[in-house]
Amino acid sequence: MAEHKHGTMDITVQEQAYAGFITAIVRCSIASIAALIFLAVFAI
Repeated sequence: MAEHKHGTMDITVQEQAYAGFITAIVRCSIASIAALIFLAVFAI
């Protein structure tokens, strides 16, 4: 089995995926809060 050296793996793809996930969560949260405020203001 090959020797593993800590910190040598290329994780740029994982970092990009994580950043995309966080961006999507933030945008969905903002959209949900905006929808709740809209419903509260106009009492639909």
